[in-house]
Amino acid sequence: MAGPTDRLSYAEAGVNIDAGNELVARIAPAAARTKRPGVMAGLGGFGALFDLRAAGFDDPILVAATDGVGTKLRIAIDTGHLGGIGTDLVAMCVNDLVCQGAEPLFFLDYFATGRLEPDQAARVIEGIAAGCAAAGCALIGGETAEMPGMYADGDFDLAGFAVGAMERGGGLPAGVTAGDVLIGLDSDGVHSNGYSLVRRVAERAGLGWDAPPPYASAHDTLGGDLLRPTRLYVAAARAAMAAGGVHGLAHVTGGGLTENVPRILPEGLGAAVDLSAWRLPPVFGWLASAGGLEQAELLRTFNAGIGMVAVVAADRAEALVAAIEAVGVPARPIGQVTPGAGMTYSGTLL
Repeated sequence: MAGPTDRLSYAEAGVNIDAGNELVARIAPAAARTKRPGVMAGLGGFGALFDLRAAGFDDPILVAATDGVGTKLRIAIDTGHLGGIGTDLVAMCVNDLVCQGAEPLFFLDYFATGRLEPDQAARVIEGIAAGCAAAGCALIGGETAEMPGMYADGDFDLAGFAVGAMERGGGLPAGVTAGDVLIGLDSDGVHSNGYSLVRRVAERAGLGWDAPPPYASAHDTLGGDLLRPTRLYVAAARAAMAAGGVHGLAHVTGGGLTENVPRILPEGLGAAVDLSAWRLPPVFGWLASAGGLEQAELLRTFNAGIGMVAVVAADRAEALVAAIEAVGVPARPIGQVTPGAGMTYSGTLL
């Protein structure tokens, strides 16, 4: 039996409850700024409540998505630039939701670390709140897990969970047919996929994250450029859907254009993409050159400058490009839906 001097506490075992309370107090104002119609309570309960009727739905279907940010997180931890990674987390989830035709409603996060550092966690979660505010969804809960022995000092992991809704019968894809036009929406860089390969390319090139980017960039460092957050497509996608004529949306993540566009095409239909329709962003040109990547590998690993594809009725293409660009996202026709399965490419990126 342990004597008085041998008594342990949770803090001595590596879990600091006071640090957790400090974090909750710090992030509460950021979460409060994401409140939207339908939210029924703030942070702190055992569960979070959301009223779909108050959010304006009559006969809703719920849509859920979950994701992380991959090994992009390693660069964020190594550089200490943490704010944007939270926005990445939100974008990876809500961009998937809108592809189903849903409106993002609320978001929950999971932050796990070996030793909780309130400032580190707060910067990440404040970035999550910023992403939620931009996407129009509420940050209504989450979990911070302090697990000594599970993570190296300073390391942490992230996961996100988004829930949205749509009226019954309003889901996507719907009505995709041969002759539909593919509209490509520009990405903001590498987004949050392919970073295991990005890190290998940087290592092969002998570049640290504080080195100047070896390509044209508005950022002073390679790490800063690679940490540009994933673009939020919620406003652009919803503007296009409201304008009418959208038959499908594909979020270009892991698998690139090659694997994500076919996910929204009915059996027996394919897509023909004109690679000369847009200019390959410089970061991808560097990755291809320094990594010795063939064009097929580039198109299957990265977004290559197109972060979302809208499949639209041919007679609505011009109007929908205008609707998308009106909310600040550059867009253009990049191809069409074709009879026969499979992706085909013309032109070249490299």
